Amino acid sequence: MTISGSALVTGASRGLGAHLCRRLAADGWPVAVNYRSDADGAAKVVADIRAAGGTAVAFRADVTDEDDVDRLAAEVERELGPVQVVVANATGPQPTARAEETTWQDHLDQLTFFVKSPTLLLRAALPQMRRLGGGRFIHIGSDMVERALPGMSAYSAAKGAQLILARTWARELGADNVTVNVVAPGWIPVERHGEVTEQDTAGYVADVPLRRMGTPQDVADVVAFVASDASRFVTGERITVNGGHTID
Repeated sequence: MTISGSALVTGASRGLGAHLCRRLAADGWPVAVNYRSDADGAAKVVADIRAAGGTAVAFRADVTDEDDVDRLAAEVERELGPVQVVVANATGPQPTARAEETTWQDHLDQLTFFVKSPTLLLRAALPQMRRLGGGRFIHIGSDMVERALPGMSAYSAAKGAQLILARTWARELGADNVTVNVVAPGWIPVERHGEVTEQDTAGYVADVPLRRMGTPQDVADVVAFVASDASRFVTGERITVNGGHTID
């Protein structure tokens, strides 16, 4: 896609989101680094991008709040240009709970990040994408939809809903030249996982055909592809980035 606007990455002050910002900036995108509370982390991401010759600005917003999202989209357009790419990466706590202990609120907490937040972001960014003649909406999904791990029913159900949301939007927004896809990582250790040792990952790696853990860069490269003109005829798809862990 010809870069004529900006790329907004949510939940980008650390972890996977920070890597996504750096990778998109390396491709020439002016990047909006969204954060909710970690101002220092977002500032560090912006500084890294600028030091490498890229363009980035940090924007504080709670992307589960409608007013905040509307304000965010307006501020990004004013400072970096219309939003052409949205990467919906923000997430929250992912507690485990047995089926009989899972509450409706547990489900709502996950749906807030993976259905409500993307909905707010699309509503705010779509008019800008239309003015540009097209855009990219990229959900960061999960291979948990296939893995169906016990204790993760609320998270997995919300990720399943996210996938169907993306596919439905892809059909609806194709006429606007807006593609909607899901990039679905497997287990990619980042800061929120704490210290992860080879002993911790040995069992997981044994089931991965490529025989290694994934890295944030593995995911960032795929997101960069989906944001680029090379993916211009790809929409409604989920690209799983897990080394073949969930091959059917």
